[in-house]
Amino acid sequence: MRKQIENYVNFPRLRAKYRLASSTEKRTKILDEVCDLSGVHRKSLIRMLNRDPSRKKKHRGPKPKYRYDEVLPILIAIWLASDQICSKKLHAAIPEWLPYYEMENGVIDDLTSLQLTSMSSATIDRALKKTKVKIKRKRFCGTKPGKILKNQIPIKIHHWDDNEPGFLEADTVAHCGNHIDGSFVWSITFTDIHTTWTENRAVWNKGAEGVVKMVKEVEAILPFKIRGFDCDNGSEFLNYHLIRYFSDRPKESMVQFTRSRPYHKNDNAHVEQKNWSHVRQLLGYDRFEDPILVELINDLYSNEWSLYQNHFIPTMKCIKKEKINSRYRKRYDEPKTPYARVMECAEISDEVKKKLKDKHQRLNPFELKRQIEKKLRQIFKYVKVSSNVRKRI
Repeated sequence: MRKQIENYVNFPRLRAKYRLASSTEKRTKILDEVCDLSGVHRKSLIRMLNRDPSRKKKHRGPKPKYRYDEVLPILIAIWLASDQICSKKLHAAIPEWLPYYEMENGVIDDLTSLQLTSMSSATIDRALKKTKVKIKRKRFCGTKPGKILKNQIPIKIHHWDDNEPGFLEADTVAHCGNHIDGSFVWSITFTDIHTTWTENRAVWNKGAEGVVKMVKEVEAILPFKIRGFDCDNGSEFLNYHLIRYFSDRPKESMVQFTRSRPYHKNDNAHVEQKNWSHVRQLLGYDRFEDPILVELINDLYSNEWSLYQNHFIPTMKCIKKEKINSRYRKRYDEPKTPYARVMECAEISDEVKKKLKDKHQRLNPFELKRQIEKKLRQIFKYVKVSSNVRKRI
């Protein structure tokens, strides 16, 4: 109601009539009439009619520290290209991404660069508040228990020495759409606990042989040796093929094969969170029921997606968790990319680090993002075709 009255009394013709009135009597008459019609207080009405609409209203408090007209477009561009990561990760990613942004869009001045790199995570949140969009999450469970081999694979009852690389957690994600019946594509996620290095692969119907093939493929490209492998109780992992693969090797290269407790999803917390950031955010919740999609998705997973996530997207690790009354307080380490964590590992040889560094210097995250979008368009063309065929049937 107040806004409507203000719009009425701020009408340009009324204001001009009041300000051009030649005598006090005429102004008093105008005020009496408008006060009677609108119910606005006389003094408030006088202030509104005398206000100059062309004059900008002064903001209280100190002047803005950041030049948002110049800083915000760059901040939004990096945030969108980095898959809308949280402000704490974005704060750590900006110094890494800025040189590539300048390669793509031209050199930015020193003051803008300094403001971008010095922005706190809270300031980034406030700056991006109007741009952020909430995404609803759906949940489906596709884990079929592997009952036969449960007694042969021990439950992990103690924590590994996760201060060294090579201890992996694995999990699967179903691309089943709204129902889990029939045949479709599954994604497998492998995450190293210490370095957070993550690899993804796609298989058809999560058969035992297909899963073992993907484990071999991932092991061949990891910058460290697998020392431990922990999974849930799904039949895709609890099978003789995978047991033989980890056990039929020399004693010095043996792999500790363990499983989580049934119905304790948080036992594999390191990989569970990657199922969202590395699979669902990339491919969504559509149903992938065309076998040709396995090859297309693996081409994306093993090339651009792996390089993009491991070299340019920072991760945070929980270093302390304490319970205060009924709530848990968690403390996290400084956000770093998996590549940076690998380069800090003393257990990894200098030769491997040199190869990784040479590869890192040839990469451009903005170019990787464009290639990812291009391959995603090709993938979803097949998804759309198969969906239309299913509707006709």
